[in-house]
Amino acid sequence: MKAVLCKAFGPAETLVLEDIASPEAKKTEILLEVHAAGVNFPDTLIIEGKYQFKPPFPFSPGGEAAGVVTAVGEKVSHLKVGDRVMALTGWGSFAEEVAVPGYNAMPIPPSMDFASAAAFGMTYGTSMHALKQRANLQPRETLLVLGASGGVGLAAVEIGKAMGAKVIAAASSAEKLEVARAAGADELINYSESNLKDEVKRLTGGQGADVIYDPVGGDLFDAAIRSIAWNGRLLVVGFASGRIPELPVNLALLKGAAVVGVFWGAFAQRQPADNGANFQQLFAWYAEGKLKPLVSQTFPLEQAAEAINTLGQRKAVGKVVVQVR
Repeated sequence: MKAVLCKAFGPAETLVLEDIASPEAKKTEILLEVHAAGVNFPDTLIIEGKYQFKPPFPFSPGGEAAGVVTAVGEKVSHLKVGDRVMALTGWGSFAEEVAVPGYNAMPIPPSMDFASAAAFGMTYGTSMHALKQRANLQPRETLLVLGASGGVGLAAVEIGKAMGAKVIAAASSAEKLEVARAAGADELINYSESNLKDEVKRLTGGQGADVIYDPVGGDLFDAAIRSIAWNGRLLVVGFASGRIPELPVNLALLKGAAVVGVFWGAFAQRQPADNGANFQQLFAWYAEGKLKPLVSQTFPLEQAAEAINTLGQRKAVGKVVVQVR
């Protein structure tokens, strides 16, 4: 099979496409014929040795995939050969085949194509867990989404609307904000042109945002915590800006606010029943047309490096997908 390989830590340009032996499914795994693979921010880190997991060389990046099950380990009971599934792989998806733990794969709706499925699992899984289990977002609360045109940001906008919240989308350009508006955002903030704190206060009548979804970190976190409402919840989703912020904890005290970590991968493993229930709701909303994954760019397998750079250089809107087949 063909696979994109990382043989030493370095930039995406050092990745190579080679023919290697196909993997075999262990007792607790399935073998997946990959049709499409989602590109996510961890892919930009894992190839440079900056991620929390460091796979042994050589390895393929790619943390999520969608395709067809071609083999099933004897201890996997919920899937069968021929099933169309999405899978969380950690790494290995930028290849024609990948072995995946059975608990990390689930069937996709018949109406969902493979590119949409590859763009769905990590972004919508993360945002659903964040807004439901971690923030307990309630109808009519105000949700502020930073980085609202990215994969997880757009998912948070759509899920927030489906949950009945008023959604304020914040992004760095008018073009990105139009994407968020199309996804259902009620209000828009261009934080490259205006003060985030002041705009949030203006749009909320001085009350601040009840829930803040932050996949960006850095200076935006610093401004966001100062625009949070009484009893607000600030969700720490990621640090796409490159800087992990530090919190003056007196700000949390003064607002009775909570700063809440979001680690969907660990949640999915530790609370599989809750994660499964989340996805049943997500698939129902998808069927109702409330969730529409935006795949803005697709790249063939041999251009996986370009796909990673598109995301790493923050040029992407919505999701970038590697089309393997």
